[in-house]
Amino acid sequence: MQILSRRPTARHFAVLLFMTGHVLSSLAATHAAEPDFGPNVLIFKPSMSANAMQRQIDAVYATQQHNEFGPQRNAFLFLPGQYKLDLPIGFYTQVLGLGDSPDAVRIEGNVHADASAPNNNATTTFWRAAEGFSVLPTGGTMQWAVSQAVPMRRMHVLGNLVLHQKHGWASGGWMADTKVDRNVDSGTQQQWISRNSEWGDWTGSNWNMVFVGDTHMPEGSWPEPPYTKVDTVPTMAEKPFLTADAAGHFAVRVPALQQNSVGVTWHSGSTPGATIPIAKFYIAHAAADTAKSLNAQLAQGRHLLLTPGTYDLDAPLRITRAGTIVLGLGFATLHPVHGTAALTTADVDGINLSGLLVDAGAMLSPVLVQIGPRGSHARHEHDPVTLHDVFFRVGGAGVGRADINLEINSNDALLDHTWIWRADHGRGVGWDINTSQNGLVVNGRNVTAYGLFVEHHQHFQVLWNGEGGRTYFYQSEIPYDPPIQGAYSSATGVDGWASYKVADNVRQHSAWGLGVYSVFTHPDVALSRAIETPASSDIHFRDMITVALGKQGVIKNVINDRGGPTGMEPRVTPKVTSYP
Repeated sequence: MQILSRRPTARHFAVLLFMTGHVLSSLAATHAAEPDFGPNVLIFKPSMSANAMQRQIDAVYATQQHNEFGPQRNAFLFLPGQYKLDLPIGFYTQVLGLGDSPDAVRIEGNVHADASAPNNNATTTFWRAAEGFSVLPTGGTMQWAVSQAVPMRRMHVLGNLVLHQKHGWASGGWMADTKVDRNVDSGTQQQWISRNSEWGDWTGSNWNMVFVGDTHMPEGSWPEPPYTKVDTVPTMAEKPFLTADAAGHFAVRVPALQQNSVGVTWHSGSTPGATIPIAKFYIAHAAADTAKSLNAQLAQGRHLLLTPGTYDLDAPLRITRAGTIVLGLGFATLHPVHGTAALTTADVDGINLSGLLVDAGAMLSPVLVQIGPRGSHARHEHDPVTLHDVFFRVGGAGVGRADINLEINSNDALLDHTWIWRADHGRGVGWDINTSQNGLVVNGRNVTAYGLFVEHHQHFQVLWNGEGGRTYFYQSEIPYDPPIQGAYSSATGVDGWASYKVADNVRQHSAWGLGVYSVFTHPDVALSRAIETPASSDIHFRDMITVALGKQGVIKNVINDRGGPTGMEPRVTPKVTSYP
């Protein structure tokens, strides 16, 4: 006002222009520019043409429908609002709603994951995700015919949900923090875990169905039907998720740690937790970033958001600061190329790793992901390291080799949905080609795993050395391809390597709902026992099954010397309700 009360000078005009520009830039800041997520992330807005959005979705699906081992990676991000679309979800495709609640994004239409093999066979429908939106499904039913590494999180299905395609084979699966208004039909699903979820009612069972902290649990219990029910989830923090408001301001919501929880987190609208502005994240791009550039950002205290692509790493990503978040979009893939780990962490509080696929390189890695160095001793019960949807692959897309895929040395860590897979098909596959000893090795105390899928490794699939471990749901196929029994023996007089091994010196361990299966491709190969554990008053196993899926070989016992052998003709599927 004082400037305008006098005759304006050139300096006054300069000041006025500066002030006007500052006001305009402040107004513009209320409509933030979209972050540079790169070409593999499509951001959809309610104002966009439905036809234009559909063309983009269809173009991605044309590539990803049968792209089981391809290099393409994609993410679809939906800003809050309503959409009418046909949304098929193919390989390496993540669909995310960006609202605080799944009800902030509604898709009316056919959102579906389909069987990727002939005859409605969904046993290879891997690596895809639906998270954070609501679906009003065409015809009242959403089809989600899936198997391993397919997270469904923070979803609201306003109708029915089927977990198979026309009762074809399926080998899933995972559901968390999800509400289905009407019926869930698991049908021919061989196994499933639902955590912190809700539905009108549940129908279907097969071999191993586990429910932890769900409402409206189905009627009946193990062994017939094969339902394992745990009333509450003892400790869990949901997966961090990307959000954006109507003005396009992006952030990452980090859900709070919950104790003894039941049902979904978002009844009141927003999942309790903290919000971190996107400016505190370094947004990485596979075509440009290296281990050196990413580690430089981590050293400066930045979080990482990895956009879709494959990151060839000549050194591990090193997470050393407490509270660091590494969040992958569109199955961002870490690929060590020099025989190192892909990622290591210090023994500190609150690290979170989410949404990553770790693909072993051709040079042998002693370990792919190491949580805390060996000998870690700090306690983290109030702020644990947490892994959500972190998947591993050895072979399949090409030759891969690792001794240990995931090693957890930090105490109190939480593992929330993983598939640790030595490939049984694809490229670079063979007993002496894609070598891998162990899927998971746990050395830390009081480590908890929800949804543990570990398959085809050549020694113990899981080796649990730490005290106080807990597993809620375990699915494992032992290796198909031992050429002779002599190549597959853990000790003198012991056939094979147990799938789930609790170390002989452990005195406290618990596990609920375990299924171990065999598909031996060579004759005269057997496994003495699916689960091996010492006997102790504080070791408890509940609800276990073994199944022979091929006509060769046998699993002789379910746990230690209990359960008896599997058989194909007639089909014999031994079950043990409790041990000891």
